[in-house]
Amino acid sequence: MLRRFSINFTIFSMFLDGAILLGNMVLTTFLRPSMSSLPGIAQISSTINLPSILFIIFPALWVGVLAAFSIYDGRKNLRIVDELATLTAGTFIASISMAGILYLSFREVSRALFLTVVFLTYFICILWRLIARSAFRLRKKYSVSPQKVLVIGKGTIGSRMADQFFSELNGNRDKSYSGLQSHIYDYVGYLDLGKLVVSKSERPIKGFSELGELPAWVMENGATELIIALPHTDQELLDTLVLLMEKVPIKLWVALDFFDLALHNAAIAEFAGVPMVDLRAPAISDYDRIIKRLFDIIFAFFITLFLLPLMGFIAVLILIFDGWPVLYSQMRVGENGKPFRMHKFRTMLVNADQMVNTVEKIDSLGHKIHKSRNDPRVTKLGRFLRRFSLDELPQLFNVLSGDMSLVGPRPELPILVDEYKHWQRQRMAVPPGITGWWQVNGRSERTMHLHVEDDLYYVNHYSIWLDLWILLKTGWVVLTGRGAY
Repeated sequence: MLRRFSINFTIFSMFLDGAILLGNMVLTTFLRPSMSSLPGIAQISSTINLPSILFIIFPALWVGVLAAFSIYDGRKNLRIVDELATLTAGTFIASISMAGILYLSFREVSRALFLTVVFLTYFICILWRLIARSAFRLRKKYSVSPQKVLVIGKGTIGSRMADQFFSELNGNRDKSYSGLQSHIYDYVGYLDLGKLVVSKSERPIKGFSELGELPAWVMENGATELIIALPHTDQELLDTLVLLMEKVPIKLWVALDFFDLALHNAAIAEFAGVPMVDLRAPAISDYDRIIKRLFDIIFAFFITLFLLPLMGFIAVLILIFDGWPVLYSQMRVGENGKPFRMHKFRTMLVNADQMVNTVEKIDSLGHKIHKSRNDPRVTKLGRFLRRFSLDELPQLFNVLSGDMSLVGPRPELPILVDEYKHWQRQRMAVPPGITGWWQVNGRSERTMHLHVEDDLYYVNHYSIWLDLWILLKTGWVVLTGRGAY
């Protein structure tokens, strides 16, 4: 019987996707003549014979591209929305690749036939995945052999892990976990090694007095999944527990007590055969990062071409009214704390940096406020440029170079980042942006220590659709000039 996260199911999925495309290629060669009556489609009266090599290349290419997008990695596509988004992106790239092959080789192949094959394959691939998910869900619902989870731990990480499993596994049995197989789970309990007692269990469980009794105790209580959650300072105890459980036929997991130190996400990777924890794992998946970067490049390139005359005109105005230099470049802190030089049109006096002490204030909570509505350093022309955010236009070149994104947390000054607490640094887990969630919800009316929470909302809820919504809302905010100074 196939399991959702098994290698057999992965191989089955790859063969099925390839077979669907192959079958649609064969079917469409017979259907193509009947499509000739449709408007805009060339007249073809006989069955089309596709080149034999395409029946090998296209299925292999289709499956290869989908594999590159991790569509066959069930753990990366636990949610149906993630799987469909990945399938859509993979289909788009695979279709472009196949179209390119036809353009360079077999141009006589009917475009209507090609598009029919692509769309039909795409929708059938969606359909069978929905059916498979429903089947797995029904299997879990009627399963008679649930896996039993026991948490062994000590300190904060142990109790936190136990609380999470108690609430999630007992409160919502349909949930799947990226590290666990697709079964129903029963929570046996939490064994606190500091007290050698079991707590938060569904039924009373007798504990034991010596650590050596652990293997027999685990077997007696029927646990099938054992999670060890210890502070990272208890390495010797961890070694002892693993050796004790060596002969017990049980699934063994170790929870690492490093995740509070992560910038946003933590991921496990292998280096020279040694498992390591990446404390700077990106908050955006590789798939989302590709989509975001492609969107930034395409949108920024065309809008920069369109706005070049306006930027040239603004540069001339600054030269006439405020003199040289036209641009103001300043070091800012980007993704993962990487410094970069951000460009803007100059809107302040040339010696504005030396006057910062005259405008910097401390609010009632002790936070530095370095911007004010009536900043004496801002020129008259600069005030107009800021009113409509025209001073930000040179940052499009920062986007094209990859230092920034169109949408993201605002890059802060190094002096302000130095005062961040650990939780505030999580805003640097994604590329900084020209506009962002806090800009469209207050702009300069919201001070630095307040808009960090807005940036964290963006980091935790990122999607390309959120980026599009922020860009649309930015246009309205700029036109109204709300909070700009």
